[in-house]
Amino acid sequence: MIELFAFSDVLSFFPNNCTSFRCLIECCYDLRMTREAAECFSTAQEMGISFSLDWLVGIGRIDEILRIYGELDDGYVAIMSVALKRGGDATELMNWHRDLVEGGCIPSIYEFNRFLNRLCKENRFGVAFDLFCLVSECGPKPSVVTYSTLIRACCKDGRLDAAIGIFELMIMRGMMPDVIVYGILMDGFCKEGRVKEGFRLLERVLESGVKPDVVFFSSLIDGCLRVGDLIKGFEVYKRMLDEDVMPNVVTYSILINGFGQKGRVSEACGLYGRMLKQGLEPNVLTYSGLIDGFCKSQNVKEAFSFYEHMIGEGPSPDVVVNSLLIDGLCKVGRMHDALRFFFKSGLESNIVTYNVLIDGWCKVKILEYALRIYRQLGVRKLVPDVVTFTILLKGMAVQGMLKEASIIFFQILKRGFMPDAVAYCSLVVFQILKRGFMPDAVAYCSLVDCLCKHGMPDAVAYCSLVDCLCKHGNLIAGVKLYSLMLKNGVHPDIVVYNVLITGFFKEGQLNEVSKLIGQLTVRGLKPDVVTYNTIISGICSMKRLDRAIEFYEKLISERHLQPNAITFTILIDAFCKEGRTDEAMLLFNEMLDMGPLPNVVTYTCLIDNHFKTQSMEDAIELHEEMLKNNVSPNIVSYTVLIDGFCKQGLVEEAALAFQCATARGLLPDVVAYGILIRGCCDAGRFAEARMFYDKMISDGVTPDIFLHNALQKHIF
Repeated sequence: MIELFAFSDVLSFFPNNCTSFRCLIECCYDLRMTREAAECFSTAQEMGISFSLDWLVGIGRIDEILRIYGELDDGYVAIMSVALKRGGDATELMNWHRDLVEGGCIPSIYEFNRFLNRLCKENRFGVAFDLFCLVSECGPKPSVVTYSTLIRACCKDGRLDAAIGIFELMIMRGMMPDVIVYGILMDGFCKEGRVKEGFRLLERVLESGVKPDVVFFSSLIDGCLRVGDLIKGFEVYKRMLDEDVMPNVVTYSILINGFGQKGRVSEACGLYGRMLKQGLEPNVLTYSGLIDGFCKSQNVKEAFSFYEHMIGEGPSPDVVVNSLLIDGLCKVGRMHDALRFFFKSGLESNIVTYNVLIDGWCKVKILEYALRIYRQLGVRKLVPDVVTFTILLKGMAVQGMLKEASIIFFQILKRGFMPDAVAYCSLVVFQILKRGFMPDAVAYCSLVDCLCKHGMPDAVAYCSLVDCLCKHGNLIAGVKLYSLMLKNGVHPDIVVYNVLITGFFKEGQLNEVSKLIGQLTVRGLKPDVVTYNTIISGICSMKRLDRAIEFYEKLISERHLQPNAITFTILIDAFCKEGRTDEAMLLFNEMLDMGPLPNVVTYTCLIDNHFKTQSMEDAIELHEEMLKNNVSPNIVSYTVLIDGFCKQGLVEEAALAFQCATARGLLPDVVAYGILIRGCCDAGRFAEARMFYDKMISDGVTPDIFLHNALQKHIF
């Protein structure tokens, strides 16, 4: 057509619409006829025809784009967004930026930040960073928001070191970070578990004169709790108050959850009270922390009181709260109550809730109900995960249901899941134990071959097998498997040695323990606090307390280790059993000075010893100190208290202690009931003995033979 007629003549006959002109213009560009293409644009504009930005960007018509969109408020963002949408890579977008700037379409930093934020949200971090570098050269000058956008994107993408680099570049270029930038970086440090760097950042913020806000402090508290350092987290909370920064609902919820997970409900409730006093409304996370804490301390009654409060006044409970309550009921053996609540709650349960129930029935060794719950998954259209199968596999293996366990195991493999090392090894160990372990080369090679086939010939798998064998009293098999582990080039970690040391102590083989400790040094492994606790406990069990003290002193001398509450409790218990009360109390005071908080077992050991040495006032004083220090007593500590009072003939005080235990939601067992009933009988208070007996029966507690004989003599 163009060869036969003059181009202007062609245009005069061309249909008057946008589509036709687009076809002709594209044809001109394909034939490299740029002059004719420009003539088409002019003619179209004279006819009042306009073209879309998307099409103009597609053909690279920068002059037309600048003329039409260059002066618009959002022109830069609109043009660059279209270029991005059309699949522009870093080079193409940088070229567009240069062309726009050279053509006079210079974006404001606000416009540029908007586009940069879009790139980051679409995970185009590489493009965003290249464009940032270009902007740093040709403008506009990056602002604090520019840097914070990139730092946030790096942190979300797990590129914390890159975020630090941009942060340092920001300071080097004379741009002072604000509290938002510091907060983003703090959140990144804490989510990566780099809490020490978080604390260094805190000091840096304070030195810079920027006042940290509640988000900054809350991130650091959360970081401390993520690495299991509740004490440090609470110290940050106190420092936050010192800096006149008021906690918000998130801060309190983080701390309440931290204390709840440790079962320290008194501290959790204290924070809850402060939160209410401050006028803050608790959220679901707050309540879940409190409920978790009460369930962990086996005070299900109080957990349900918070649940009722949520139903009445607070936020609606979610599936997490329901799962925590079901787990709490399962942990105290109230499986039928857990089942009733499960069906009564009305909330859509997820696979976690089902796993909790299945695990509960497995632990009480009623596999029939566990399998019923498992079958309900199909009805509810829920897909079992690897945790579901692992729970069932362990439960069946423990009860000797080899055939059923094997079926479940192959279902796991068929679904493409890899069972964890513990689950797999529990099945393998059961097979070995059932057949009688054969310590010959064939048996070992067969076992290792099985492990290799399932991709788990690693330290975790071997450790699980060694642990299972030792716990089943087959120490010889455990040692041989340890030797095979070395032979196959798998390096044992400290956990394996701790397991074997425990096994040798149970067998009274102190010489073998010494050999293992020597091998630790040769292999470049350092004993951890669990190793020391295992050794100290083993030596104490052999009535060699002075030797145990030597290991305790060695532990103290270690730079990287500190004795924990378990270390002190083991030694305090040993001193008490040998009648060395003064030394036990000295060690208890040393424990308070060094920092590990005494736990309920520590206090119970000392209270029991004071009762046995007729120091009743000291026992009561220590019990009150335990409550004052927010250490929640358990049923064992109350049983010790009841026993101490009964032996002194103080039956009323014993009954009061019993009532305190039940008021806390603790469930007395046959030992607690037996001590109290016998105490009443010895004091001639048979009516009260009968009353407690009836309560025991109504609570579903079955009397043992000794209690039954005592009741036959005095009551029946």
